[in-house]
Amino acid sequence: MRGLAKTDANLSDAQIQGWSVIRRVVPYLWPDGQGWVKHRVVLALIVLLLSKVIAVGTPVFYKQAVDALAPDGADAATVLGLGAVGLTLAYGFARLMTVGFQQLRDVVFTRVGQRALRQLALETFTHIHRLSMRYHITRKTGGLSRIIERGVKGVDFLLRFLLFSMGPLVLELLMISVILFFLFDVWYLAVVVLTISLYVWFTFKVTEWRVKIRKEMNDQDTDANQKAIDSLLNFETVKYFGAERWEADRYDMAMANYENAAIRTNYSLAFLNFGQSVLITGGLVAVMVMAAKGVQRGDLTVGDFVMVNAYMIQITMPLNFLGTVYREIRQALIDMGDMFDLLGQPAEVQDKPDATPLKVDGGRVTLQGVAFGYDKERPILKGISLEVEPGQTVAIVGSSGSGKSTIGRLLFRFYDVGAGALLIDGQDVRDVTQESLHAQIGVVPQDTVLFNDTVHYNIAYGRPGASEDEIIAAAKAAKIHDFIQSLPDGYDTTVGERGLKLSGGEKQRVGIARTLLKNPPILLLDEATSALDTETEMEIQAELKAMGEGRTVITIAHRLSTIADADRIVVLENGVIVEEGKHDDLLVRAGRYAHLWNRQSEEDELA
Repeated sequence: MRGLAKTDANLSDAQIQGWSVIRRVVPYLWPDGQGWVKHRVVLALIVLLLSKVIAVGTPVFYKQAVDALAPDGADAATVLGLGAVGLTLAYGFARLMTVGFQQLRDVVFTRVGQRALRQLALETFTHIHRLSMRYHITRKTGGLSRIIERGVKGVDFLLRFLLFSMGPLVLELLMISVILFFLFDVWYLAVVVLTISLYVWFTFKVTEWRVKIRKEMNDQDTDANQKAIDSLLNFETVKYFGAERWEADRYDMAMANYENAAIRTNYSLAFLNFGQSVLITGGLVAVMVMAAKGVQRGDLTVGDFVMVNAYMIQITMPLNFLGTVYREIRQALIDMGDMFDLLGQPAEVQDKPDATPLKVDGGRVTLQGVAFGYDKERPILKGISLEVEPGQTVAIVGSSGSGKSTIGRLLFRFYDVGAGALLIDGQDVRDVTQESLHAQIGVVPQDTVLFNDTVHYNIAYGRPGASEDEIIAAAKAAKIHDFIQSLPDGYDTTVGERGLKLSGGEKQRVGIARTLLKNPPILLLDEATSALDTETEMEIQAELKAMGEGRTVITIAHRLSTIADADRIVVLENGVIVEEGKHDDLLVRAGRYAHLWNRQSEEDELA
């Protein structure tokens, strides 16, 4: 009993979530202040109603035509003023009008539906960009794209099948039930209602069972696919250890599990189809037997017999898809629920309601007792105080985990400080808009990631409205113009995914050109050359130094030789500043910086 109660509770939760999702979608179909959307929705529903009325009335023409062809059919033909041929033409025209109104409904509603999909997709995409770096670090990008894709497809499916299939089906069943009740008697209606009720109950119960089996089959398919891809990606390792047979056995075992689940899926589908057929056929035969007896008694005409048959077929055709539609609607509601859950994720870093644009006069950066930790139980920065004067170059060094890169992330406000304050020209970064803050800071990261587009697009990304001359000037300043000119398509050359068609040095130069084009007063160099070879690093260092002239520059460095000429060097250790000063002065002190310098010098000599 406890198990049953738990199952009922789970179903109740699923139903509540389903209705919650539907309520979230409704405003996109009936938005405030957009009358054209409402007009189209109303018109689509009117056209839909007309198509269903005509569809329900169509068998009447069929009946009249059959009665007109019967030996005593003259009276039926006289009622409508049409002969058998005329009634047949009217029947054909009615069928055509039913299809025509259905297509007109789609034409009227398409713009509304596509607008809703576009708006939802854009809202989700925009919201993802608003979420904090903490969220993106823990979330797989592929998972995010799948949530958007499945959620938008779920909305599309829900609109098409729930609004234009399930709703109209219920309306059609009600109208046919009324006709059967008034034109025949209550027993016809009772048989139809009982047949439909049993059919729906059976379909939903078996579909719920099949969904579990289908999920198991999908999981086994995913497992087999992952094993195959993992093995192929590690082709060399497999060969090194002669593990071809081992890998084949692993893959075959996964496929055997998939085979078993797939067999049970097909068996359950056969059971569902046969059970549905038994119920529908039973109901159809029962109604036809009743109609046949009515004809034999003389209470009904042959046309009535044909009309009852036509109505039963009209009912059963859409019901045949009920299991598939029900399963897909359940999946659509789950997918849309995931998307709306994503939309409900709060942005960790948000602009204050009264946030103002950042105004940079000189570019003074001040850290006042800044404390921060990605995890509250593990502090990274422990009360850092630091002042970077306008136009000054300050290097921040230290061992891994000391908090160097964290300062850069706090400056760009990927995170908010846990305690203290971070100011630019006296303005707390939490009091200004993020858009204006990002506009005033240029970043050259350790690994410049480029868009899978042209070189021109990637440089222009620094300032999309820049002119062609400005883009070329930035490329020349970054010493990349001549290289770009040597490419087959020049600035129109595609750089590949993440810029993989370019070398590390070439990517860094494109990144420098992009930042130069942005022309920010504050520059953050986050280990910008540590991933490069020594020769390329020396070339790019000169370009970075030229780029920093006249700007406030904060350099986060791993390789100390790159920051020896900085105006000030700050040494971090375990989240606190242990030393600061010029390169020569720090070497004379023989402290932490001198230790790091000597160790790196020894490593360079050994290399």
